[in-house]
Amino acid sequence: MTMQFDVEISEVGPRDGLQSIAPIMATEDKKRWISALAAAGIPEIEVGSFVPAKILPQLADTAELVAHARTIKNLNVAVLVPNYRGAENAVKAGAHKITIPLSVSETHSLKNVRRTHVQMLEEVRQIRELINTLPEGERPVFEGGLSTAFGCTLEGKVPQSKVFGLAEQLIEAGCDEVGLSDTTGYGTPLQVKNLTKGVWAAVGKDKLTGIHLHNTRGQGFANVMMALEVGLRTIDSSMAGIGGCPFAPGASGNIVTEDLVFLLEGMGLKTGVQFGKLLQARKILRQSLPAEVELYGFTPDAGLPKGFDMVTPQQLA
Repeated sequence: MTMQFDVEISEVGPRDGLQSIAPIMATEDKKRWISALAAAGIPEIEVGSFVPAKILPQLADTAELVAHARTIKNLNVAVLVPNYRGAENAVKAGAHKITIPLSVSETHSLKNVRRTHVQMLEEVRQIRELINTLPEGERPVFEGGLSTAFGCTLEGKVPQSKVFGLAEQLIEAGCDEVGLSDTTGYGTPLQVKNLTKGVWAAVGKDKLTGIHLHNTRGQGFANVMMALEVGLRTIDSSMAGIGGCPFAPGASGNIVTEDLVFLLEGMGLKTGVQFGKLLQARKILRQSLPAEVELYGFTPDAGLPKGFDMVTPQQLA
């Protein structure tokens, strides 16, 4: 990457956004959408997940999407994998970043990936061995996603000590970094602060730089503000706020990429995103999904304020 950002937006719409939408979006439409997001300046896109097609048919074309995204200059191509077999496919496809979700709530882990903590950590070790067989310059970044870190719809409150302990175990098992994920939309700003500082104390600040937030209870952007204040610099979001976890009942509502860009740029933070082109990507999404699928976002409806000044790509060079 030649551009420098104050905050990196990681777009998860093609994976987390679409996984809860039943009508299958055509692969060619997904490619157009991904290309438009990248053209708008989004630096990282999670294009899909290597899960069995019978479980999530919406994501059955992930390998083809990785191949397409890899042709886009300066785009970091990310995917989710539930296990070693998924990681094999991700490595074969050439993903730049691989995230494996480890639910802090073991009940959610059994529902989501059908594995206990012990089994998931063994998957991590095997994936690390696989990645180590690649030449150093070709190894994807390997992230352990701490899912349900803020609470679980199945177990309820999740002890912070479990979050910190599993973060340590993920790093020891072979992850390059960990990520905090508010899978269920339970999170509050105080939790963002405490969990971030606790994970940093457990594994080091360089091992946690990003966070995945939902707006299920209207706390998404309050949580973003706290994440920025405490020092996190990668924020996951989904265009139009689509998505959620199909294995966490009621946990809908990713934070809206368009509103996130307005928030960050309005604070004078460089994102590298061009808002006009971002709205063009939103149009592709709208055209590619059935009308009954609701798209969210205040900024796309209201437009940018008159005279609003965004940082230009030239200023980032």
